[in-house]
Amino acid sequence: MSAPAAAGGTPLSDKSDLVAYLEAGCKPPEAWSIGTEHEKLVFRRDDLRRPTYDGPRGIEDVLHSLQRFGWDPAEENGKIIALRRADGSTITLEPGGQLELSGAMLRTIHQTCAEIHKHLDQLRRVGDDLGVGLLGVGFDPKWGRDEVPMMPRERHHLMRERMKTQGTLGEDMMIRTCTVQVNLDYSSEADMVRKLRVSLALQPISVAVFANSPFAEGRPTGYLSYRAHVWTDTDPERCGPLEFGFDDGMGFERYTDYALDVPLYFVYREGRYIDARGQSFRDFLAGKLPALPGERPTSSDWANHLTTLFPDVRLKTYLEQRGADGGPWQRLCALPALWVGLLYDSESLDAAWQLVKDWTSETRASLRDQVPERGLRAEVTLGGHRLSVNDIARQVLAISRGGLERRQRTDSRSRSEALYLDPLDEIVARKRSPAEDMLECFHGKWQGDIDRMYEQLAY
Repeated sequence: MSAPAAAGGTPLSDKSDLVAYLEAGCKPPEAWSIGTEHEKLVFRRDDLRRPTYDGPRGIEDVLHSLQRFGWDPAEENGKIIALRRADGSTITLEPGGQLELSGAMLRTIHQTCAEIHKHLDQLRRVGDDLGVGLLGVGFDPKWGRDEVPMMPRERHHLMRERMKTQGTLGEDMMIRTCTVQVNLDYSSEADMVRKLRVSLALQPISVAVFANSPFAEGRPTGYLSYRAHVWTDTDPERCGPLEFGFDDGMGFERYTDYALDVPLYFVYREGRYIDARGQSFRDFLAGKLPALPGERPTSSDWANHLTTLFPDVRLKTYLEQRGADGGPWQRLCALPALWVGLLYDSESLDAAWQLVKDWTSETRASLRDQVPERGLRAEVTLGGHRLSVNDIARQVLAISRGGLERRQRTDSRSRSEALYLDPLDEIVARKRSPAEDMLECFHGKWQGDIDRMYEQLAY
């Protein structure tokens, strides 16, 4: 969510330039790549608390220590707020000190999984030196909102003040949630629209399969993905299911109109975030932005604004799948495998569209509303039959597996990318979201002690 803001860019004169920016993302299939992002909670091993930025065993120490593995620092106001590598990958700092790897754009899931494994190994080695650990979950299971230190980033403080006025859970989204997502390409406007529609319809299925956040402040919340619930009350102007994506005429211009109607958070100039909360990008385009009178935006301003939209599936110059809770490393590999299998093979994309094309807006809304609480046990009526999300997930995984096998991207042992779906097949075979196993442990062998989670589920 919070890579360092882009600066500069080409001047923009009217809406057609904004549309052209999205259209420039079109790539031929042979150039499609896979970019995986995942966030982790950092905790101090002795007291399980979330670290402050500075001080002993702070996030600053973690970022400093990671530089020995070839990462270069990016600073804001003299403080390291991100790390970068020449391959385009970054480690960024989320508002509550969560660490996010935004991976390089790679060609196979095998490469993605190797990247994830290398990253987590580096973090474990740093953590062993500093006495900090990492937890892969969707929501902080122990600490309350007032117990999580904010990181020293201007962007985050501007966002937090805006969040306080737009919903009741936006601050929790910023400082207490973790996700895994994958960024995928499109070849044309029509290809983007079809992929967007399939992705929007099936996002609740992803939420259910990856549901991994049943706790808050040491207690069960009543939700299997409390993270997904948090997003329903974060900021209605910039979050949600993008139902207009299923309307006739959907395309780059329609998404541009949507983005123009979302208020700004900030404008980035000369290393500083200028407060533009609630102001209009349409006014900016006309040279009438109160925060910068007379100035017009650049392509970097547009790119920065697009990063402050948080729909279930986000369009930039690629599509971001945003529904899954963070989790153990095997499921970090499974999330990109799921969506690559569905969207990067034409036969799979056609099959996925056939599965969802007759779903009504009411069906999609019902799935989205039920899944945070019920996970794979949520149900809808389709074609006169009552189906569980688990039933749908089984079909989706079969479609994805076929797509991955047809891609024929094999590793050194001649295995296809479909092997990364195995953890998801196991979840569906057992008809239990991962959160249900965590709840069973909490009420059983953990004896109601959430601290046991840190012992058994840390990376």
